[in-house]
Amino acid sequence: MESKLEELLKKVEENGKIPKHVAIIMDGNGRWAMKQGMNRVNGHVEGVNSVRDVLEISTDIGVQHLTIYVFSKENWNRPEFEVNSLMSLLVNTITKEINSLMERNIRVQLIGEIQDLPEKAGQSIIDIIAETENNTGMTLQLAISYSGREEIINAVNSIIKSGKKDITEEDFSKYLYTAEIPDPELLIRTGGEFRVSNFLLWQIAYTEFYITDTLWPEFSKYEFLQAIDSYQNRERRFGKTSAQITDKTN
Repeated sequence: MESKLEELLKKVEENGKIPKHVAIIMDGNGRWAMKQGMNRVNGHVEGVNSVRDVLEISTDIGVQHLTIYVFSKENWNRPEFEVNSLMSLLVNTITKEINSLMERNIRVQLIGEIQDLPEKAGQSIIDIIAETENNTGMTLQLAISYSGREEIINAVNSIIKSGKKDITEEDFSKYLYTAEIPDPELLIRTGGEFRVSNFLLWQIAYTEFYITDTLWPEFSKYEFLQAIDSYQNRERRFGKTSAQITDKTN
């Protein structure tokens, strides 16, 4: 008898409507740790396992781009011990996971401000980007020291410096960190919070949201597939009516 995971995987693959780009706000590490009577940092450590599971199932079903919110600009305001632990965890995780990333043909990119990171953490990001740059499978975007508002401001300043006066949405998108990839079709947020937390503010204009109460360290391959299944059963109208979507002539 097939397991629930195998059954859902089969259903999702048979549907065939796999989002090209999935973005994830990984929320709830600290709350998970506190529920276990542990330090918040233990939640971040445990959360790495969920990242690994999501990477595996994403590549298995053919997701082309996965963006995960690792560390926001605002996260620098957290207690120094937690920030330092997160930076150390980032370095250690990248070192441990490089072989798996290469085996799965995953290319790593960064969106955010690498100059904000401690030297060792910044160098580890530079190294993993260089190591995986020729991989041709899924692109993994790490949003680190990232701010959606800052990204938009940086784009505006770049446009001003270029001397351009009139631009289109397409022109503007070329100045964003995500210029080379499509906007996410699906945004997953764990931890039950209903906010976007300054994440991909321009890019998620027509993104489908999937909110789950599950805390990130408990987020599994099965729940990721549930999010994909939910997406597959939605009608994306982009401002049109259902009738227009059904009638391909309109």
